[in-house]
Amino acid sequence: MDNEPYLEAVCVSKLYQDVSVLEDVSLSVRPGEVVCLLGDNGAGKSTLIEILSGVEKPDKGTVRVAGIDVRLGSPAEALDRGIATVFQDLALVPIMSVYRNFFLGREPRRGWGPFRRFDSRRAIATTADALRDLGVSSAAMRRPIGTLSGGQRQSVAVARALHFGARILILDEPTSALGVKQSEIVLGYIKRAKETGVGVILVTHNVQHAYSIGDTFVVLFLGRQLGTFKKSNLTEAQLMRLMAGKIDEANGPLSPVIL
Repeated sequence: MDNEPYLEAVCVSKLYQDVSVLEDVSLSVRPGEVVCLLGDNGAGKSTLIEILSGVEKPDKGTVRVAGIDVRLGSPAEALDRGIATVFQDLALVPIMSVYRNFFLGREPRRGWGPFRRFDSRRAIATTADALRDLGVSSAAMRRPIGTLSGGQRQSVAVARALHFGARILILDEPTSALGVKQSEIVLGYIKRAKETGVGVILVTHNVQHAYSIGDTFVVLFLGRQLGTFKKSNLTEAQLMRLMAGKIDEANGPLSPVIL
């Protein structure tokens, strides 16, 4: 794992109509690291990833990419800098085919001038290769993606992000609507991304999933940061108590990471 963070939020705060939803929150992720962002509903997780993905701008604090302060103006700008976010809705079009969704907005073309048209053969081959790299056997590429299982749709969204050069992959509650078996498959995708040197921010309120795969844990409660912890410094039970905001009960031997 590279020691230098690729993506950082430093003392980030956000107000909505004079209500503080984030206050002095910091997070960093390195290549090949899985950072789990945890907290109950209303903890501020969604707001933080919206800032990191260019959807929102912080009112205070700094976002850094590769050590440089940036002000991300849109998700497209974030993606240009290697930050890909897979939101809960996956940004997929159910009635379109697997390969069409894979290349949505980035369609390969063939031909010249006004005769250029979508290169479906190339798109199908590339999609199949990207899914195989993720450990997914090639599905029927022409099948409407809405007919696939939740785990299969997640695989397409993750493979698409990695294919188009993601250095940091932000996953927003990727297992929230999945069963046990499909959740395990999605966690396997995260492991594969990590093995290729991609940094992952996993946003979740599922402590078991987080603890099974995470290297670092950032815990939020009502917009405030309870701490950043390495896996070696806390148990799953302590992480569960932190999620509930019970920092005094969880504290014990905990050693927060100072960013």
